Amino acid sequence: MAGARKNDLFGKLADLGEEAKQRLSEAPGGERLVGVLNSTRDRVEELQKRVRGMDDLEKRLAALERKVDKLAKAAPSAGRKSPSTKQS
Repeated sequence: MAGARKNDLFGKLADLGEEAKQRLSEAPGGERLVGVLNSTRDRVEELQKRVRGMDDLEKRLAALERKVDKLAKAAPSAGRKSPSTKQS
């Protein structure tokens, strides 16, 4: 299985990334940098989850707007009062 991963482009990139993280953590001050990189990754993942949630909200909003438009068209226009004129 390790051989198959080496032939895969994403597997190679993942391996290179792990090697780079290992080298950075061994460098002076590198552990702090690795910590920042990991927290940034976590933040990006959280943002991705929120953006996916916004898609659902947009769909719900569009459905509600259609319902409001439908109700507005169904409301009797005779029930509305026209602006009254000034009486002297």
